[in-house]
Amino acid sequence: MTPELMVEKIKDAIDNRKGRDIEVIPLAEKTIIADYFVICSGTSTTHLRGIADEVIEKLEKEGIVAAHVEGYETATWILIDFLDVVVHIFQQSEREFYNLEKLWNGSAAGRKKAENAASEKKDLD
Repeated sequence: MTPELMVEKIKDAIDNRKGRDIEVIPLAEKTIIADYFVICSGTSTTHLRGIADEVIEKLEKEGIVAAHVEGYETATWILIDFLDVVVHIFQQSEREFYNLEKLWNGSAAGRKKAENAASEKKDLD
């Protein structure tokens, strides 16, 4: 499955569970960590887990298993890594604090910070 089709299936799953403010950030020209981030918000820990479960289940039906899931227990920020596409499901306060949209799409300073983080991750691999 192409990363673009995966993004569409993820957006559908998020929408099915009433995820809010879905944003897709293309990363292929910016970093090697993934082709896309899909970011959304939920209203409670239960809502975030429900969104995450729907995304994971929908992609598993297509034969795609998440390489890693982080934050499911605390459910303030759940990260689901499908390698080409990384899904970030936030409670609104966490989303505003970390502001990934600005980091990856925003100012030159934000882009430089993102490049440095990607470089450090690559060095760790």
